[in-house]
Amino acid sequence: MTEVYLPAESQKRLLEIARMTLCRFVCHQPLDIESPDDLYLTSDDYGAFVSLFKGEELRGCVGTCTPHHPLYETVIDMTQAAASRDSRMAPIGAQELGEIQLDITVISRLVKAEAPLKLVVGKHGLHVASGRSRGVLLPQVASERGWDMETFLAQTCVKAGLKREAWLSPDTEVSSFTALIIEEHV
Repeated sequence: MTEVYLPAESQKRLLEIARMTLCRFVCHQPLDIESPDDLYLTSDDYGAFVSLFKGEELRGCVGTCTPHHPLYETVIDMTQAAASRDSRMAPIGAQELGEIQLDITVISRLVKAEAPLKLVVGKHGLHVASGRSRGVLLPQVASERGWDMETFLAQTCVKAGLKREAWLSPDTEVSSFTALIIEEHV
């Protein structure tokens, strides 16, 4: 499985793009971002999740595991979605912008996990799929909550709307990915 790598300058630029997107989108201003002259940001090798926090409170988190666009475009799309289309919470308001912190999780392509219990908590994220049900949990979720791999697998199944032990079924596909977490320090 490939590790996700972005140089520090590319990470900084990606955060700038996400912050500008968030501010302009929430304030209903036009977004005019030219394609960056950065091969890492124009690569379509990675998926991405954007998480928005107000203090310790999650205010939105949306992403995609399947890269369809250059990374910077995916981050623009996911920033807008996290601000307005996370069904678990109300959209971000303009009055909140000064308190919102962004995290971008850039993820590798999914790889089928032949031995899920051998995956590493904190290093691997999980994607489970069974029928039309899908669930994804980022690597940092398991670390932050002190889960072991079995609990992480069970919770990813629950996120997909499946039974906790569904990951054991041959009808459930378990995939993993690695991630690079880019945190905005406000």
